[in-house]
Amino acid sequence: MDINNILEEINSIFRRELDEDDIEIKYETVAKDVDGWDSLSQIHLVVSIEKHFKIRFTASEIQKFKNVGEMCEVILAKVNNA
Repeated sequence: MDINNILEEINSIFRRELDEDDIEIKYETVAKDVDGWDSLSQIHLVVSIEKHFKIRFTASEIQKFKNVGEMCEVILAKVNNA
């Protein structure tokens, strides 16, 4: 698995959770770039991503994410170390 695979899977999760088939999540995407990505949907997205990849983020990791790409890098590291 690589960053591109993770990004594809993240796109599917975002589309499902935000009920928007036209969303295109990229490495540099941030919350303000996506309609409907607010603090409540953030929680749903994080939980769905954790379940999908069978990982857990720490609160500290979540707070440090500057964009989707940084989250993908943490996912990749966690998946590869599992």
